[in-house]
Amino acid sequence: MLNVGLLGAGRIAGVHAAAISGHPNSRLVAVADINAAAANKLAAQYGAEARTSDAVLDDPAIGAVLIATSTDTHSDFIERATAAGKAVLCEKPVDLSLARARACLKVAAAKPVMIGFNRRFDPNFAALKAAADRGEIGKSELLSITSFDPAPPPVAYIKVSGGLFRDMMIHDFDMANFIMGATPVTVTAIGSSIVDPGIGAAGDVDTAVVTLSYADGRIAVIKNSRRAVYGYDQRVELLGSEGLLQAQNMLENTVVKSTVAGVTGAKPTYFFLERYMPAYAAEWAAFVAAIDGNRPLPVTLNDGVAALAMAEAATLSAKSGQPVTIASVMG
Repeated sequence: MLNVGLLGAGRIAGVHAAAISGHPNSRLVAVADINAAAANKLAAQYGAEARTSDAVLDDPAIGAVLIATSTDTHSDFIERATAAGKAVLCEKPVDLSLARARACLKVAAAKPVMIGFNRRFDPNFAALKAAADRGEIGKSELLSITSFDPAPPPVAYIKVSGGLFRDMMIHDFDMANFIMGATPVTVTAIGSSIVDPGIGAAGDVDTAVVTLSYADGRIAVIKNSRRAVYGYDQRVELLGSEGLLQAQNMLENTVVKSTVAGVTGAKPTYFFLERYMPAYAAEWAAFVAAIDGNRPLPVTLNDGVAALAMAEAATLSAKSGQPVTIASVMG
């Protein structure tokens, strides 16, 4: 049985607590958060103890730590947890600073650290990747990723998020790396604030398109928006030399009504938790299986740094209007 300490007690920590407690080979034993009331509430819900983060990290009976704290603490907690001999699953991104993330990589590169890019474990996206790897559409050539939120978050959140490219599109950067099996050479980005003027005033964008260029000539296009009034729009399309693969939206239901007035169906699910709950459970199951089997983790700290480097390049490209190479941001 893998004893787990959870650092963080916010919304996403609650999702992880459910995954940990729902797995037959893991047990949530402790929750820590700077908000003691939140830690107590979440711990009580799952029969765990509320402790300080120091107490969690110092407990030799805890074999793994899940980090779901604020992003500016991720690198520090990764380093401390691995130094204490614990396996780590850390929410994305590794850090808001690429330099700090790379420093963390140097410290913990050989340690068991998995970054929480849960969308790799979405059944539909995973099936698309598997079909591409089996060569079902020949050589992959053009990838298109659509990721639209139903509504923008509060401006107060935007101010501490690190920006759309680090906070929202970073999932899509990792998805591109996952499907294409490589990191791009060049990133070209354009972004604007047309959904909420407050987001622009905070120095961020809410609508963006990024083009990724690969060494072998392949191309990927990522589209993000903070507003899609019809629901949470999450689609992937991969064109290959011998065909096309598409992963469509998850709908509220599968009922289609056909009348003389036309054909109508349900909207996409509205919130990311509705869309990706199975992916969070599968992500945790993959983590436990790797730790129990002493196998490599399926998403590494290197993957986290690679996606953050792409976010950094996109941020610079959107500001300059020029393509930015990954090599230039990595130094």
